[in-house]
Amino acid sequence: MKKIVLAAPRGFCAGVERAIEIVEKALTKFGAPVYVRHEIVHNRHVVAQLRDQGAVFVEELAQVPVGAPVIFSAHGVSDGVFREAEARSLTVIDAACPLVKKVHTSVKRHAGQGHCVILIGHRGHPEVVGTMGQLPDGGVVLVGSVEDVHALTLADDTDLAYTTQTTLSVDETREIIDELHKRFPRIKGPARGDLCYATTNRQTAVRQMAEHVDVLLVIGSRSSSNTNRLRELGEKLGIPSYLLDSADEVDPAWVREAVTIGITSGASAPESIVQGVVERIQELHPGTSVETWAGVEENVHFPLPKELA
Repeated sequence: MKKIVLAAPRGFCAGVERAIEIVEKALTKFGAPVYVRHEIVHNRHVVAQLRDQGAVFVEELAQVPVGAPVIFSAHGVSDGVFREAEARSLTVIDAACPLVKKVHTSVKRHAGQGHCVILIGHRGHPEVVGTMGQLPDGGVVLVGSVEDVHALTLADDTDLAYTTQTTLSVDETREIIDELHKRFPRIKGPARGDLCYATTNRQTAVRQMAEHVDVLLVIGSRSSSNTNRLRELGEKLGIPSYLLDSADEVDPAWVREAVTIGITSGASAPESIVQGVVERIQELHPGTSVETWAGVEENVHFPLPKELA
């Protein structure tokens, strides 16, 4: 008899819940349409649901009518985007996760203390673009691997500080931080970087489940950094691991031979999709039982911005 083991915690983190609530509250306050710069979070189901309620997602602020309300995504934006919004007299509501804003503050504090700032992250990710945009061009040096650290041309006695993208792999971040300390012993920064609690907790749950499951299904968007890191972790731990965005993407071959099926979901994946995947597996294999892995209980809550509180 097959068994499904659901990771805990999984799914929405406090930052995602807050971002979604911000859009919904803004629609209530201002009425439709309310404009959102980029996807509010990296999940097509969430975006589609909010679009049905009257949210209009745009790539550039030039697409927003002068004076209209605009929401910035949970990933955070550069200072330049705020200046552009002010120039267009837009009503700005910032849905950036408070933990991302904490990283922004760290970048500016380190720079104000005269440190060259190194950001550990993945080039092109919206969070990284926003964090690098806290300082003028060239003010933040990006590294994405141990090899990038080796390639740095900074003098060994340069005053340095580092921070990290919040959604990276725990192992990957540790390796890069260790290498930075080896090369630049005086570098300043938090011992574990700035990974958010949700990233760490979801990766810990997968790590704990690993020896008890035959396959791992990770539910979430392919554009989601934290979701991709969960699948990569499963593979690193020797478990066949697959990323899917909806129940209709379940490949029967993935679970045909598996006795115990592990399921987790990224921080922007709705629980309804998880339950849809469970139901799909039970359709394929009637009698499949379901249990939840006992993990860390999350009780984090972030307040809404003052404009909507």
